Parts: sequence; C-alpha cells; structure tokens
Amino acid sequence: MLLDFKFKNFKTFREETLFSMTPAQKIKDLEYSVLKAKIGKKVHKGLSAAVIYGPNASGKTNIISALEVFKSIVLKGNIKNGDFVFASVNEAIRRLELIPNLSLNAPEPVEFEIKFIEDDILYQYGIKFELGMFLDGEYDRRILSEKLSVNEKMIFERTDLLKIGDLSGIAHLLISAFDRIASMNMSQSNLNKEELFLTGMFKSLYSAQISNNITEWFREKCKVFLSANFIFVSPNVENAKNNQAFFDETFQKAIKHFGIHGNEIAYMKSKENNELTPYSLLADEQAIPVDIFESYGTVRFLNIFPLVVQTLQTGSTLIVDEFDASLHPMALMSIVGAFHNDGINKNGAQLIFNTHNPIFLNRNLFRRDEIKFVDRDDETGVSTHYSLSDFGTSGPNAVRNTDDYMRNYFINRYGSISNIDFSDILEERMRMVMDEDK
Repeated sequence: MLLDFKFKNFKTFREETLFSMTPAQKIKDLEYSVLKAKIGKKVHKGLSAAVIYGPNASGKTNIISALEVFKSIVLKGNIKNGDFVFASVNEAIRRLELIPNLSLNAPEPVEFEIKFIEDDILYQYGIKFELGMFLDGEYDRRILSEKLSVNEKMIFERTDLLKIGDLSGIAHLLISAFDRIASMNMSQSNLNKEELFLTGMFKSLYSAQISNNITEWFREKCKVFLSANFIFVSPNVENAKNNQAFFDETFQKAIKHFGIHGNEIAYMKSKENNELTPYSLLADEQAIPVDIFESYGTVRFLNIFPLVVQTLQTGSTLIVDEFDASLHPMALMSIVGAFHNDGINKNGAQLIFNTHNPIFLNRNLFRRDEIKFVDRDDETGVSTHYSLSDFGTSGPNAVRNTDDYMRNYFINRYGSISNIDFSDILEERMRMVMDEDK
C-alpha cells in the first residue's frame, strides 16, 4: 500500500512535491473505502484511489514519470545511464540527464522518497543525488544521501559517512552470522558514489530480506504505465497449452458486460515467444487477432481489465497515465467503484491515474483528498501539485462534500484549468490563406 511519494527537481517540478495517498484530516468522505493496515499498536490508513487533473502540458504525466524513474533506479541499483532494460516509453529512465528542471540557474540535487506498507512492515526509503543541469550528460554524478526507515525507525543513513541505526527491530531479518562492526567497517570503506547502498552492501552485509522486500514491491506491486497505449496484459494463465484456445470465465463475463456480444474472445499461446495473444472467435470458427478485428476501445479494454483483476488480487498499486482513454465512462466508473468497494478490494489495491474527463469530479466516486490537481506557472514553467482537500473544510475557499465539484472546476474555483480558444488563431490563418489566393 502506497502512502506517500515525494520528489524534487524533476522535470517541470522544481520544489519538493508530495503526492500523498494518506487520507487528509477531517475528510470523512467514502470512509468505507479507506484502506487500513495495523503495525504494532498503530493503524495506518491509505487511499484506495486518486485521479489527477490539469491542463495539457501542466505536468500531470511527470508525477507518474517521477515514480517510474525512481522505480527503475531502485531496480537497477545505481544512477547510471543505459545499463538497464526497462520496458517503457519514459526516456528519462535511460537518460537521467533529462530529469533536472529547466528553470535552474545552477545544479540542484534530485530527490525521491517513498513510504509504503508491504507484509505488515512500513518502509520509508529515499535518495538524493546530483545530476548537474538539464542535458548535462558529462556531469560527475554522485549520491548525496540515502535513507531507510523500517516501522518508523532509522535503519541506515548514508551521506559521505554511513550511520547505522537501532537494528533490534529487524534482528530476525538480518543475515545469518551478522557482525555489526565488521559490516560497518566494510560498508564505509566501499561506498560507491553511483551505487545504491540498499541494493549493494546493505543487501549482502546486513539484510538481503529487507532489500529484496523493497525491490520486489517496486517490481511486482508498483505497476507504473507512463502510457496506457503500451499496456498489453492477458489473464494469468498457467495451464495454457500451445496452439489451444484458453477461455477465462471471469473475463468472458466482463467482455459481455462491456458490450462484445457477437463473438467470444480466446487466448492462444504462441510456440515462438510463449505469450498469450487474444483472438476474436467468429461464428464460422475463424480466429482473428483482436487488434485487426475489434475496435480500439475494445482492444484497450481487453488489455486493461486483466491488469485490473491482477491488481485487485495481489493488492498492488496501479498507476497509469490517461487510464481512461477510449473507454466508456460507465466501464470506468465501475472499475473505479471496485477499488472503493471493500467487499471487492480485500487486499488493499490502489488505482491512480491522470485524466481530462470531468466525470470523476463527483463526491460519489472520489473523496476530496483523492481528487488531485497539477498546475503550471506560465512565466516560470514550474508545476505545482495539490489536492481538493487542501482547500480545507471551512472558510471562504473551503470545499465541502456537498459542493458541485465539476461545476466549480469549470468556473476556475480550483485552478488547474486553461481557457483555450483557437478562434483568433484560425481566423488569422484563414485570412492569410485567402490573401495568398487572391
């Protein structure tokens, strides 16, 4: 369960930005949908969903991009370029020099920090590192700091020196024959300015279990898609055989509800790459790949619905840019509703996505702290992020759960909206064309 993600000096975001999945104080909307995890005597709460609004080019995608870049750094274990294969359209993963904010006059560090709960353990991990200025591919990169806390107790803090905290709370997770003094001496003398301590010496000298728990959460539970068009997911099938059609009962029912009535969808396993490919089965027993026969919206659904099911089953956090593209609003509302339904979402799954569709500005669909905004200053080009709940529940600018969120958004009560009118530009263009034709 993701609780918080902080980042600084990432693309259009210059100042420290907190994207929080922790419920705001005094907000009581849809309380049944709030996720809960008890660690010791303390109960931690998380939001089950979040929707992000903002004009084009405001920086909405950069929030998702920042999390994906942080994920890739943790999984590869360093801040180097081009040595890690990560299937994404996010070029900043392969070229970290694309990260720093363009408005900087001098180099400033990039910072990432995340807080999440996995298997009843609260992890908080962050890194701070130097990349130089934007597009400075020759900069001498180095990690300035790296910190890990487990269940709110500091485990290590790395700067030029290394500090090791009280490890008694994780004694059962330490490597066998752990020697604190020997591990400390070896770690301090072998710190690498570009290598993460978490996935390097901490893993080998302190706790492979903790290091693996964090990397596995990023790999398996933090599902980030910078472009919804690149989601290609099939039902989870272990017993599918080559060249035989596989039918998933749950998936077939969902397909009928979605509106595919004339044919069935089957998955076939290829001998060449062992992958499952969806086919439309026609009445005359012909099988045609869905990307040839079905509409784009149908293909999008066929890829997304299995991903939603997997996310709910595994209690993962699904983060998608423009998740709702080409899907009918009724289907989208049903999916969002599943994450808010404690009878369905039993494993603490979360859904986060960007959108331009105002239909989600609805108190019956999202809590005020789940409705997020991104705005960008026209002069500086710097993005800012805030939630609907940040307006408070009292005072002249307050947002109450009885308000019409959609109406107020379009009359610019919340900001993060642009007045777009191409009329003058198009009229000028047409005059130019007409003058040229004379």
